[in-house]
Amino acid sequence: MKKGLLFFSALAVLTYTSVLHAQGLQQKISNAYQLFENDLSLQHGISSLTVLNAKTGEVVFSKNAEIGLATASTLKTITSAAAFYLLGTDFTYQTDLLYNGTISADGTLNGDIIIKGSGDPSLGSDRFEKTKEFILLDAWSNVIKLAGIKKIKGSIIADDNIYGGQTAGPRWIWQDLGSYYGAGISGLNWRENLVDVRLRAGMKAGDATTLVATVPNISYLKLVNESTTGPIGSGDKVYPYSSPYSSIVYLRGTYGA
Repeated sequence: MKKGLLFFSALAVLTYTSVLHAQGLQQKISNAYQLFENDLSLQHGISSLTVLNAKTGEVVFSKNAEIGLATASTLKTITSAAAFYLLGTDFTYQTDLLYNGTISADGTLNGDIIIKGSGDPSLGSDRFEKTKEFILLDAWSNVIKLAGIKKIKGSIIADDNIYGGQTAGPRWIWQDLGSYYGAGISGLNWRENLVDVRLRAGMKAGDATTLVATVPNISYLKLVNESTTGPIGSGDKVYPYSSPYSSIVYLRGTYGA
């Protein structure tokens, strides 16, 4: 009887402690969220937060859970979680380097080199040591030489067909499409599909800016610079406007003096 009573008492204490811990955590989150809601930046806005226990699925805290809100950059966490769940932690992209046609005795390829993309966002990116463009280009060059190819009578074909022709969502904002946060999906990316546009501000606000250069050279596209000089200290507020598959890019907005 004594052992049973001791066990029951210990269990009751543990249960009571767990309840207190849950209540304490819930109150902490509630207090923090209340501070967040009262921030001046949310004076005319609305927010939503739901916190779940990752082990049990129990709702620890919830406020405005049924309100539909634009997720903005928090969607990245959902995308990352979905990728880990569906692809696994060991998933890697595979970009295939292929050729068609025939290789003659002197090493001439009478055909094409084909780079078949799988959607890898890191090809040529300088964020990782193994993906930098000069490392990849050297590796590809060596593989082509090992295949006995010294010269090509054909083309280098970039195959990005894995996702079809739909590169951007039909309701995406035109102002966003040219910027990193609104970039469409691509089956074959290079240097993160990034272009630096270098502008020179005018002498005073309202003056036209000068398009100095683009890095890398994208002379195959037509850039129409309609941006003007903004007030001193106003920063870069120039947006590139272009639609998928268009060869014309409009630069609009202000560039701070």
